[in-house]
Amino acid sequence: MALENKLGITNSADLAREEERISKKRAIELFESGTLDKLEAGKFSSLQAIHKYLFEDIYDFAGEIRTVNISKGNFRFAPVMYLQAALANIDKMPQSTFDEIVEKYVEMNIAHPFREGNGRSTRIWLDLIFKKELRKVVDWSKVDKEDYLLAMERSPIKDTEIKYILKKALTDDINSREVYMKGIDHSYYYEGYTTFKAGEL
Repeated sequence: MALENKLGITNSADLAREEERISKKRAIELFESGTLDKLEAGKFSSLQAIHKYLFEDIYDFAGEIRTVNISKGNFRFAPVMYLQAALANIDKMPQSTFDEIVEKYVEMNIAHPFREGNGRSTRIWLDLIFKKELRKVVDWSKVDKEDYLLAMERSPIKDTEIKYILKKALTDDINSREVYMKGIDHSYYYEGYTTFKAGEL
């Protein structure tokens, strides 16, 4: 079953294709319009704005904090009842060094604030912090998908691997649309979630 959407699509594979097409088009507009560079790096409000921009033509919940508990594989993301507090804490986290920025990214991944589209929007959000703080961005084409997924899975316990992977992929080519779009082109996250009722957690 496909997520409820504005396009009236009921097949999940068809929805995934349309979602990819539309969100890529919107990601290019976000970059080329200069809107992205006006957002405050590292704030949840900026991540909300990115998510809304990418997905508002597809989902009613674009930019809205999720109201269901979600998991992927054996990992359950932050429960809804603690989500607001978690996001407020992430806003306050420092972001002046490479390590601090990745630690903030790991925490935002654990929060997974949206029903769908977390991976794509959070990668743009991460690159915005790197760009503003370090004058670097990640060249996602240099990141092995499997290594990345495993490192992110382990990152709540130990973030050494994800720091190593991302540091190797940094580039100072910060104004390249091609480099920026690689974060969207590579679906590092298979954003298929299981939802839970509150009593099932």
